[in-house]
Amino acid sequence: MIKWLERIQLTIGVLFLITFFVTIIIQVMTRFMGVSAVWTEEVATYSFIWSVFMGAAVMLNRREHFQFDFLLKKLKGKGKNSLYLLNDLILLAFCFAIFFYGIEVCQNFWNYNWVSLQQLKMGYVWISVPIMGGTMVIYTIAHIIRNVKNFNTEEVAE
Repeated sequence: MIKWLERIQLTIGVLFLITFFVTIIIQVMTRFMGVSAVWTEEVATYSFIWSVFMGAAVMLNRREHFQFDFLLKKLKGKGKNSLYLLNDLILLAFCFAIFFYGIEVCQNFWNYNWVSLQQLKMGYVWISVPIMGGTMVIYTIAHIIRNVKNFNTEEVAE
């Protein structure tokens, strides 16, 4: 299920990144031609936000996110597993906070409208925050379960 969820999230991130690049190309071309395409700035910004948030969750699942690995490189066996478990518990608290407050922000700002495309709601942008936080919680719980299963072995759950 985790691989399936990651694949969906990665696909969504890539689609929004493509949207970002296409919109930027349209923006550059219209400016070069002297035509004003006001909507391109907002579409580019919000699609970039979605791509970054989806990518951040995937990188957390792959353990390729920002981390200080000085101690991880020094430890082996149970010490390394213990440090991974501690890191994952801290990450779980942080990701749950992102999820919880992301829902709150999404509810508060759902009915705000985009400036250039009045028919679109800001909620469609803000919903990326609890989606990112929720999937990060799922990924981190999976890491913790894997780590606990491997705790009494020499295998390290990376």
